[in-house]
Amino acid sequence: MSLTDRSATDLIAALRNGEITAVACTEAFLTRIEATNPTLNAFLSVNGEGALAEAARIDAARAAGKPLGPLAGLPVAVKDVLCTTDQPTTCASKMLRGFRPPYDADVVRRLREADAVLIGKTNMDEFAMGGSNENSAYGLVRNPWDLDRAPGGSSGGSAAAIAADMAPLAIGSDTGGSIRQPAGLCGITGLKPTYGRVSRRGLVAFSSSLDQIGPMARSAADCSLLLQAIAGHDPGDSTSLAVAVPNYTAELDKPLNGLRIGRVAAHFGPGLDPEVAEHVEATFTAYEAAGATIHEVELPHAAHGVPTYYLIAPSEASSNLARYDGAHYGHRWDGSRPPDDGGMADFDSPLVEMYCRSRAEGFGPEVKRRIMLGTYALSAGYYEAYYAKALRVRRLIRQDFLDAFEQVDLIGGPVSATPAFKLGEKTENPVAMYLVDLYTVGTNLAGIGGISFPCGFTAGGLPVGFQLQGPALSEPLLLRAAHQYQQTTDWHHRRTAALPA
Repeated sequence: MSLTDRSATDLIAALRNGEITAVACTEAFLTRIEATNPTLNAFLSVNGEGALAEAARIDAARAAGKPLGPLAGLPVAVKDVLCTTDQPTTCASKMLRGFRPPYDADVVRRLREADAVLIGKTNMDEFAMGGSNENSAYGLVRNPWDLDRAPGGSSGGSAAAIAADMAPLAIGSDTGGSIRQPAGLCGITGLKPTYGRVSRRGLVAFSSSLDQIGPMARSAADCSLLLQAIAGHDPGDSTSLAVAVPNYTAELDKPLNGLRIGRVAAHFGPGLDPEVAEHVEATFTAYEAAGATIHEVELPHAAHGVPTYYLIAPSEASSNLARYDGAHYGHRWDGSRPPDDGGMADFDSPLVEMYCRSRAEGFGPEVKRRIMLGTYALSAGYYEAYYAKALRVRRLIRQDFLDAFEQVDLIGGPVSATPAFKLGEKTENPVAMYLVDLYTVGTNLAGIGGISFPCGFTAGGLPVGFQLQGPALSEPLLLRAAHQYQQTTDWHHRRTAALPA
C-alpha cells in the first residue's frame, strides 16, 4: 500500500513511530497532486517548496525529541476561502486574483500550531456560491469517480482531493451543504460542525449566519483528528462558542445500543433516485443491526428550506460582497473600454463607472445573480416581504429540529437526491442547481451539526452518501455513529479506477 492510500490515522501513527518521515509523506502527496491535478483541477495553488521545508523542520524537531502538535507531519489541503499568508487566497474569483492576506485564518493558525503541513489551496465555486464547482473562475473541478461528472460544491476541490488521494485531510466550508454534498458525491466523509464550534475568523464571508468550517477526509475517525485540531473558542470571532472541546476520538468505539435515529418520510418522495433510496434504506437497516432503533419523525417546514436559504444567504452575500468595489478591495477596472461594451449604460460619474465595471469584470455570473437577488430582497419595500419573512420561517425550521430531537438522538437520510450529475447538466437552470441542497440547507438554517459519509455505489459506480444530523454540539455522537457504521462496511475504502493508481 502506497503512502497516499493510507488513512490519516495510519499516517499519524507511522509518523510518530518513525516508520516514515514527514518529508517522505509530503513528497508522496505532492507527487500524487502533480500526477492527477491536471486532470481534476482540484488545487488552485500548491505550496510544494514551503510544504517540504515545513516537513523537514518537523522531522528535525522530532529527531531532537522536541514536543510536536497532534498533526505533526501530516499534509492538509485548505479550501481557498480561508486566509493564508504564504499562499494566495482567491475564493476562485477574478476579484481576488493573486491576493495575499496579511494574516492567517484562525483555523489555519490552529493547523500550523498542530504542526500540520499545508500543501495547497483547493478549488471551489466562486465565493463558495454553487453546488457543482463549475463556477470557479479558474476552471471546473472533475469528479474522480467519473471525469464527466461534477464533484459537488462549493467544496468540490477539497472533496475531489480526498477522493483522489491527493491529501489525507482537507478543510471545507459549509453554508448550505457545501461540505456534505460534495462529500456524498465524491464518496468521502465530511462534517459540518455546529455553528460557532469552529472559528470563522479569516474565512472570506459568503453568508455570515450560515457559514461554518469543517473537516473532510476518508473516514469519520480521520475527520475527528482534524476537528480536534481546529475546534475551539476564538475571542476574535463574536459568533465563536465559548465551550470546552471534547476528545472526539475517545468515544468512537462505543457501541450504538439504544441510539435513536429519526427517519423523515418526506425525504423519500418523488425526485429521489431509486438507487440512492435503496442504499439509504439499507443504511437504516445496518444501524438497526448495530443496536440503534429507527423512528419516524417529521420536519413540517423542511419544504421551505431551499427558498428560505436562497433569500437569507444572497441577502447576506449582497452585504458581505459590497466591499469588493475596486477601491477598497478587489479587482479594479483598468479604464479600457472594449468595442463591445456589454450593454453598459452611461454613468453619472467616473467613480460610479469604476465601481460598476470593476465588479462586472471581477465577479462571475452566479455571484452576480446572488448579489442582485439579495440586494432586491433587502431593498426598501421588499425587506419585510422577503428577508424578514425568511427569518421567521428559519425560526420555524429550527424549531422543527428541536422538536424532533426531543424524540430521537439523530436524524438520518440522503445527502442528495441523485448521485453525481453530469457537468453542464444544471448550469442553465439555476433553480435545478439550487435544489441539490434540498436535504442539507436545514442543518445550516438551524445551526446544528451534520455529517455525510458513503453508504454504497450505484450500478454505474457512483458513490451514494448518507447524512446524519444532530443537535447543537453533538459532533461526538455524529462522529461515533458514522465511525461505527464504517467499522462494518468498506464503502469509504473504495478507490476510483478513473485515475491512474
